[in-house]
Amino acid sequence: MRPAFRANAPSAAWALRVPSNSPIYPFGSWRPVSLSSSSTRSISAIRSGHITLNQDEGIIYINNIFPRRLQSLLRGPLSHVQPLDWLLKRSNRPNVAASEPLEIARCAIPRSLDIEIKDVIPRYKEGGAFVKYRRKFEATDQSICDAIQTHLKDNPIRPWFNPFQAAGADLVRGRPWIEDLYRIPSQTLKVEFLSDSTEGPPEELTQEALYSLFRPYGKIAEIQPQPYDSKILPRYATIRFDRPRFAVMARNCMHGYSASEEEGGGKSRTRFKINYERKIRMSMIKDWLFSHPRIVIPAIAALVATITVIVFDPIRTFFIKLKIKSSLHNAENAAIQWIRAQASKANQMYFGQRKGDPRGLTAIWEDRQNDISQLRAWLSETAETFIVIHGPRGSGKRELVMEQALKDHHFKVIIDCKQIQDARGDTAKISRAAAQVGYRPIFSWMNSISSFIDLAAQGMIGTKAGFSETLDAQLNKIWQNTAVAMKRLALESRSRNDKDATLSDDEYLEAHPEKRPVVIIDNFVYDAEDSIVLDKLTQWAASLTAANIAHVIFLTTDSSFSKPLSKALPNQVFRTIGLGDCSLEVGRRFVLTHLEGAYDEADAAEGEDKSNDVIQELDGLDACIQILGGRVTDLEFMAHRIKAGETPEAAVERIVEQSASEILKIFILSTDSASSQWSTEQAWHVIKLLGEAKDEQILYNKILTHELFKENGEASLRALEQAELITIASEEGFPQCIKPGKPVYKAAFEKLLENKNLQNRMKYLVASMLISDENKRIMKYEQELQLLASLPKHPWEISGRIEWLERKIYKAQSKICRWEGDLV
Repeated sequence: MRPAFRANAPSAAWALRVPSNSPIYPFGSWRPVSLSSSSTRSISAIRSGHITLNQDEGIIYINNIFPRRLQSLLRGPLSHVQPLDWLLKRSNRPNVAASEPLEIARCAIPRSLDIEIKDVIPRYKEGGAFVKYRRKFEATDQSICDAIQTHLKDNPIRPWFNPFQAAGADLVRGRPWIEDLYRIPSQTLKVEFLSDSTEGPPEELTQEALYSLFRPYGKIAEIQPQPYDSKILPRYATIRFDRPRFAVMARNCMHGYSASEEEGGGKSRTRFKINYERKIRMSMIKDWLFSHPRIVIPAIAALVATITVIVFDPIRTFFIKLKIKSSLHNAENAAIQWIRAQASKANQMYFGQRKGDPRGLTAIWEDRQNDISQLRAWLSETAETFIVIHGPRGSGKRELVMEQALKDHHFKVIIDCKQIQDARGDTAKISRAAAQVGYRPIFSWMNSISSFIDLAAQGMIGTKAGFSETLDAQLNKIWQNTAVAMKRLALESRSRNDKDATLSDDEYLEAHPEKRPVVIIDNFVYDAEDSIVLDKLTQWAASLTAANIAHVIFLTTDSSFSKPLSKALPNQVFRTIGLGDCSLEVGRRFVLTHLEGAYDEADAAEGEDKSNDVIQELDGLDACIQILGGRVTDLEFMAHRIKAGETPEAAVERIVEQSASEILKIFILSTDSASSQWSTEQAWHVIKLLGEAKDEQILYNKILTHELFKENGEASLRALEQAELITIASEEGFPQCIKPGKPVYKAAFEKLLENKNLQNRMKYLVASMLISDENKRIMKYEQELQLLASLPKHPWEISGRIEWLERKIYKAQSKICRWEGDLV
């Protein structure tokens, strides 16, 4: 802050001198003042901080003539103007105050008083001014004060900034301190008791004595003495007035006052040192907040969480509803339907008649009508369980659900586990999960910042503040908001005129299963190691079905889907539909439908009908379909290649080569086999047996009894099934046989076996692995024999064990010799 007084600028002094040519001199007995002497006295008072008085002089304090706290203005852009003389002179209207202090003083003092105004020292931050006067010998200070107060009562000065309060005046009884410090007035005063002489310690005035001295200046709300056991010196008391203007008047009139013995000041007299007591301001609140982080940081975290729930949750629920209803709105919108109809007419005009099934899946759906009807029946029943549709990739699970069973269903929510689990980092997973259901705003980037805040808070207070939320908590929020949105959508069509209008919401949803939305969770158990996403999804799905909010359909390629689902619904039997490869006849119709659609377009362009002739010329199509089996994706790929001009044999050869390359890269040449549950040698052994099998399958137990599968054989086979190299067929719940993961893999296995270099290399690796395993077993047998040989006596009871170990060593060595012969 810049001080209001500059020692090197006398012209900017606070005291206002009385000009000799003032037009007010004719009033009463005012006399001219010596300018030089007045200026010298005023500057001296500013420098010393006190007003020097002679025996015939006194001081009156007039308050409420300026807006208080003008010091803030003087510290700002007007800090170079001291003390705003030019501004006050331009608005020189003493009867409404806020004008030149000298004119206000002359207006406040009655003309009948025979006194001379010596100095006027304004106090802008307190809204008043000190008026120093010279009196006659027959007049007293108290009589002058009474006359001024009577005059102000009859002729009030009402300031324009506060017209409800008039200016007041009172006699200054103490020695006021003229300071220009940045101290904001308040309604509480701190009165310190100082000794007025060196004869003894000061006397601490009682509440009664302080009340009698300070009550004339205004209504007192509270007088609080210093605690008796306090060690703070000097002793003090706090006085809180009812209004700040009362405190300002008391402070300026009583500062430096010496209380006599009769007033309670003791024989040595007690002098008052009065200051404004600091209020509880924002700076104090800030200091307290920074001083108590263990309380403040968790409280802020709770406040942020509360605001998020109150403000953002309704917005997020609205956006989720909007995303779920978007497809329905597009389907029901008349304008969109008209545009689509016009576009369809244009396509027919320029490109001929288009078929309604561009992928040619009609033949597939005709073959699976029983599954579609069964799924639709389950969606119309009240069953608190999951619907699981499992089958290999390319079997058309998603198309069967979305395009057939749920074609006319209003509300659908699709959640793809693959997209969520493939995301790197918690922030990306949260963003993808939110995008799939329309949950926004998400502020996923705030999670990283909150983590840093939590880390800093942990270093400061020893515990986490709770700003950042885990992936588990964030996913739980997303799913819960989605559940709320789906429930509201299910109840939107409910009317008061319905016959079951008296039912509660839960009872209504239970009675109308067709109103519930459908949640489709695709690629379930895509990554079984990501337990957080799977657990939260299954728990949320269980809560949806238990509360009758929605139907839940799981689409999965993993046959072990029952393990994570059983954790969520342990006492329920799941409704399952298994989709396998289609039959050869259906596959043939599927391919022909594709080709007919392509050739129909070509014929329409050329004006000829060649589709039947071309299809009849496709020699070997049935044999090619026999190789590909009933896998829809492979059949569709072959049809596209035939459309591009290739022969069926060339298209199948391309598919077989591509499949063989994938198997070679993933299962044989992969460098990550050490971290998987199978070894390269185990995968090759399975490929070799399936490639040589005539009926495209091998017995499950035949694999387990091989040397390569003695340890964790079943786990390795399940892992290979999860990787889609093989398919384990069960009979009555027990594994029966092993088949290729895709029908085309049979031909791919045979192609790999034709590679002699690959066979020789894998034969060497398998023999080396088997020899290494047998050597380890022999070492174990030998260690046990050494332990038995170290016994002091050889009891006959261990002779059988010794013979068994010797036979084991002999058999293992025989195998090693045989496998070493294969390596030559």
